[in-house]
Amino acid sequence: MDLGIAGRKAIVCASSRGLGRGTAEALAGAGCEVVINGLDAARLDKTAAEIHSRYGVTVTAVAADVSTPEGQAAILAACPEPDILINNNGGPPRKDFRELDREAMLQGVIQNMVTPIELIQQVADGMAERGFGRIVNITSLSVRMPIAGLDLSSGARAGLTAFLAGVCRQFAAKNVTINNVLPGKMDTDRLRGGFERAASQTGAAIAEIRAAQAAEIPAARFGSAEEFGQICAFFCSAHAGYVTGQNILVDGGLYPAAF
Repeated sequence: MDLGIAGRKAIVCASSRGLGRGTAEALAGAGCEVVINGLDAARLDKTAAEIHSRYGVTVTAVAADVSTPEGQAAILAACPEPDILINNNGGPPRKDFRELDREAMLQGVIQNMVTPIELIQQVADGMAERGFGRIVNITSLSVRMPIAGLDLSSGARAGLTAFLAGVCRQFAAKNVTINNVLPGKMDTDRLRGGFERAASQTGAAIAEIRAAQAAEIPAARFGSAEEFGQICAFFCSAHAGYVTGQNILVDGGLYPAAF
């Protein structure tokens, strides 16, 4: 399917690897010029070169912490008038809620709620003036279904969801949409790190832990960054202008609900 966004300018935060990279690749494949972002400059440059080589589009790498004002300024300097914004950021590590102090809680809220709101504040009006905008926030299945140890991440992302529920409707008539895509168990470094942690705590083999968790998913497998990216890209497409304020689960059926 032609997504109708060739030549559009896209910012994809936290995109040197994982779901962010999968989304950046999907948008590049649709013909977008892409600004990618990450903390590791060497890995980011390598990713940019690979995406450019594969798709032939302009790829700009911005090594910066998107959670900081300086990082956001650097990203927006590279793409002052984006047509597409993919909000993505690392979340706080797994931790029992009793172990969270005030500083940790504030940092988690900055990472997963404040940062995407700040970026939307800076780009949404320009999108509205130009008559096209697609904003996708990569949140988490944990917004809908608790995941042990991720209470801070879940709370911050749920706060973002509620905050934007009203904001998105202010822009709908200007062909600017804001949606959230909620990944479940995706085959990324973060998930694999969880297997390693569980193995060290229980003594079980990583392969056994992986197989047991996959068996809990109706699709009987973990999702890939590539298929996740294609879903995000569709909600950035010219065909998705009548969809806004939605939470799209990408979880292989793990969340058991009709609505």
